Amino acid sequence: MTGELTEAQIENIIQSQSICRLGCIDENKPYIVPISYYYDGSYLYCQSEEGKKIDAMRKNREVCVQLDIINSINNYQSVILFGEFEELKEWKAEKARKEMFEKIYSLLTHSRTHPFEHESDHELDDSQRTKKMMFRIRIREKHGRYSKQ
Repeated sequence: MTGELTEAQIENIIQSQSICRLGCIDENKPYIVPISYYYDGSYLYCQSEEGKKIDAMRKNREVCVQLDIINSINNYQSVILFGEFEELKEWKAEKARKEMFEKIYSLLTHSRTHPFEHESDHELDDSQRTKKMMFRIRIREKHGRYSKQ
């Protein structure tokens, strides 16, 4: 059986995930990359280094986001979001970064991993987790589909 997800199901999927695929247009070609995010009910908040996706979104602010829960080829839920890129600066960026670390990165174990348990012979470093810029995507449309067989 296949069908459309309800608004509540779509919201639950967005809230339950922290990785999605971001689609933007780069020089008239689609460009898709995985990114981490947190969701506040209206916006997806993300961080990035400067590069191709940021350059593309600055030129064309319209973006598409895809996320899913896949159990098998015949058992999945998939959500597509359409929205607009907004670069965050100064206090807005710092506030978003703090929220992101509290909501997502606290779930990761990198700096909290005991070296003995994971045979690490070097000091663990969280510096790679912080990217130079923060941005958000204002969600305008949400669509979801599922298959369960």
